[in-house]
Amino acid sequence: MKQQHSARARGMASRGFGLRQSSGALELRSWPKAAEDCRSPRRWRDEFPVRLMLACWLMAFVPIRAVAQDFAFTEQPDRLVITHATRPVAHFVFKDEQILRPHFAHVHTPDGTQVTRTHPPVAGKDAVDHATMHPGLWLAFGDVSGNDFWRNKATVRHERFTGAPTVKAGQLTFATESSLVATNGTSLATLGSRFAVSRVGEGFLLTWEATFTPTADGFYFGDQEEMGFGVRVATELTEKKGGVITSSGGATTAKATWGKPANWCDYSGVLGDRRVGIAVFAGPQNFRASWFHNRDYGLMVANPFGENAFTKGTKSRVPVAKGETFRLRFGAWIYSHRADQTSGIGPVWEGYARLGN
Repeated sequence: MKQQHSARARGMASRGFGLRQSSGALELRSWPKAAEDCRSPRRWRDEFPVRLMLACWLMAFVPIRAVAQDFAFTEQPDRLVITHATRPVAHFVFKDEQILRPHFAHVHTPDGTQVTRTHPPVAGKDAVDHATMHPGLWLAFGDVSGNDFWRNKATVRHERFTGAPTVKAGQLTFATESSLVATNGTSLATLGSRFAVSRVGEGFLLTWEATFTPTADGFYFGDQEEMGFGVRVATELTEKKGGVITSSGGATTAKATWGKPANWCDYSGVLGDRRVGIAVFAGPQNFRASWFHNRDYGLMVANPFGENAFTKGTKSRVPVAKGETFRLRFGAWIYSHRADQTSGIGPVWEGYARLGN
């Protein structure tokens, strides 16, 4: 049975998370406190650098009255169901018998429009290909030490929440620990993920910071198209149905943006009088820029590992020594605005790019 937010808070507190219930009124009172923290360089630097940076940046986009329309979540045995102002945002699925890696499904804009393909896809309405590979929004890799986590042949096994889901200062944050388990059952690495979901402009900004710590010798990321942070957009947004892909460099169409490096790519379409879409951001702090694996049927992937796959250059391998850490950062802006309105992706990208610096 689903538990409501307050019951969820009590349950997680009993397990040692120390989660406190939030309400719109509470967050409204805490907003001035966040502003005070923004003006305190030492506190910023020493205590909560990324969280405070995001909270302060949000002030430039979100009116104070919007804080009362808070995020909420419901815990189920296999997922977190996330809402905002009672409308659906996404499901964070951490256990699934067929999709052997954490992912977000049923991703929506603030006005309630779904931007990811129906999961599972509906025959006759959606293309039904790659149902378990393209569940919504995900981070996956087709070659990690010779193991295929993209096609669900190896497993990213959820172990625990290392940071309880918490609603504060207009954002939802949580963190998880997972194990990368090879097809032969051996452990390859630990994956620590930190997530934040915030209301930014006319969209939601979702950030995913992933830190890999190998537990075995010989760990590496390989080189192929199916690597990185991906999304499968809703059928009505696909290029085949009249949607458009645009890159940060100004190129459009799947063909023109495929295999090209970019800070971001956006996939959107016009539904009624609204332009609805999702922009995928490749963190500028990553070890190299991302090439984009974009397709007219609705796939968009930011991939920093495809040097040979996209350029036909030398086949690359990115090794990480046992016990060392390797970090990747990605983001997605999920938005809906008037069809005749200029895109707001540029300023959102600029704010995102400053996070964590």
